[in-house]
Amino acid sequence: MSPARKIIHIDMDCFYASVEIRENPTLQGKPVAVGGSSRQRGVLSTCNYEARKFGLHSAMPTAQALKKCSNLILLPVNMTRYKEVSAQIHQIFHRYTDLIEPLSLDEAYLDVTDCQKCAGSATWIAQEIRQAIFDELQLTASAGVAPLKFLAKIASDMNKPNGQFVIKPDDVASFVKTLPLKKIPGVGKVTTQRLLDMGLETCADIQKSAQNLLLNQFGKMGKRIWDFSHGIDEREVQAHRVRKSVGVERTLSENIHTAEQGLALLENLYAELLRRLERSAPNTPLSAFRKIGVKLKFADFQVTTLEKTGLPLCLDSFRQLLGQIWQRSQGKSVRLLGLHVNLPEGNKQEQMSFW
Repeated sequence: MSPARKIIHIDMDCFYASVEIRENPTLQGKPVAVGGSSRQRGVLSTCNYEARKFGLHSAMPTAQALKKCSNLILLPVNMTRYKEVSAQIHQIFHRYTDLIEPLSLDEAYLDVTDCQKCAGSATWIAQEIRQAIFDELQLTASAGVAPLKFLAKIASDMNKPNGQFVIKPDDVASFVKTLPLKKIPGVGKVTTQRLLDMGLETCADIQKSAQNLLLNQFGKMGKRIWDFSHGIDEREVQAHRVRKSVGVERTLSENIHTAEQGLALLENLYAELLRRLERSAPNTPLSAFRKIGVKLKFADFQVTTLEKTGLPLCLDSFRQLLGQIWQRSQGKSVRLLGLHVNLPEGNKQEQMSFW
């Protein structure tokens, strides 16, 4: 049996906001958020812990955030700066391993199984990385250490901010048993409620259930929940992630109420999708794309997606899908409309590193 892998999940603390506060120390101790303007129906990208005391969180509409916290300091997104800092963090990671899988600008998995530094201790490596980030970049990071990817991600959230949590191989079974299902990455509010309605709250509950029950109810997600609840996660840290789809979406300046209004927006969105496809898969004919999808976000922020395989990639196909998915609105207005297309297996483009 191969030895347990040593995986670290590093998650920067309130990354965008922390970078802004570092650049302008007078913001220290004040509620700070980074995001879009309330006049343009923007949302928060992130906010610091002072702002979170008022109930603010990422993806919250800026207008709502300003109502909850009238003295909020709202700063525009400065993506160029965040990418520069992210690259500096990445350089620190590379001192320990080249097996790095970025999930976004502010978080990544590291496989340090073969790293000999710090006497080969993943715990000490994580501490050293966090210390280097603090000493060199004046930013704090949290870390999770575990033999499985999903557990490393859960662990990094256990002692936030500026902390770390370790799940040793011998402790996996006992840790998983008491783990609430809502903590599993990818299990959102809707899935959590459906699981609770089935009498399933923890991984121990899943361990006593039949696998086909979950597969029938949740499909692929059911298999994931089943595996994770049994401490199974065979995914490796992938230094090079493959791009699987190309999409375009637009948050509307005013909510729309009818499918006809949605159809009127399709042409511009479709043209933008084709431009992005040309950049991402320049040598792939349109006839090679076999799976397309439409996404709606309603006024209550619920999101729904409809995908179909076998439809030709053309404006009429998206019109057809939009007509079908609109029936799910049940009278609710729509604030975001998106289109996407899955890349063919043989033509998937290697994704540019987020770093």
